Amino acid sequence: MQGNGEKKWERNRILYLILIITTMILGISSRKFGSYLPVLLRDYAGDTLWALMVFWGIGFLFSKISTGKAAIAALLFSYTIEFSQLYQAEWINVLRHTTLGGLVLGFGFLWSDLVCYTVGVLAGGLIEKGLWRFLLRPKNEAGNA
Repeated sequence: MQGNGEKKWERNRILYLILIITTMILGISSRKFGSYLPVLLRDYAGDTLWALMVFWGIGFLFSKISTGKAAIAALLFSYTIEFSQLYQAEWINVLRHTTLGGLVLGFGFLWSDLVCYTVGVLAGGLIEKGLWRFLLRPKNEAGNA
């Protein structure tokens, strides 16, 4: 990528940790205060934000990979977790009924969750690309903005 004049970009881990924590707070709040939200947000925000948090987490752990690879990894992780909900053995259901286990593993498979995960990861990719353009624009453009 550097050969065509693009700068090499590495994610700022402090920023990504802040994004992860903020997204977690928003996701948990969407569940806790869902009765105050419009139905669409109440039903789908939590899963969408969960996938967005996974995207930020991939970016945090692998700070030098491309946005596309981070998005693919986040989708694969999210989809794997969702499909794992088809497996209902007693030992994993015990894990699911703990707070952390429920937040990470979920409880039951829903096709709509796959759509939410896709939307969340795409949002993360678009936000990241926007940040990338903003943070890496040439100095003379920054003064004219």
